[in-house]
Amino acid sequence: MTLPAQLTTVILFTDTDGCARFREEPLDLTEGTALSRLSPVLPSAGYQLRQSPVGFRSQFHCTGTTQWLFILQGQMEIGLQDGSSRIFKAGEFFYSGDVLPAGATFDPAVHGHWSRQLGEEPLVTLFVRDV
Repeated sequence: MTLPAQLTTVILFTDTDGCARFREEPLDLTEGTALSRLSPVLPSAGYQLRQSPVGFRSQFHCTGTTQWLFILQGQMEIGLQDGSSRIFKAGEFFYSGDVLPAGATFDPAVHGHWSRQLGEEPLVTLFVRDV
């Protein structure tokens, strides 16, 4: 069995209008073997673990620093200003890059996203900061 040579990565980003959006991009798996595909080593500047209780929901906010977010336990929903949302389950990940545009003052009616825990178990996430 040969594994695919790419993963699909969900990217949460700030669009030119200052609003957060989702897009998908391929992440090439150019290292390893046909049976054990790896991405190139990606730079990071540290990591942080978070546990959010059942019922957790944030207000609209921007990502403070670009980072990868991995769901280790539970489910997380990310909602955008346009009313759309995506649910991420344990074992899934996305890149969070919806930082406040340079020179902008945060406006909770325009910028950012909200997040919430879904289901009956606490949400455990791993944040791996970009450099």
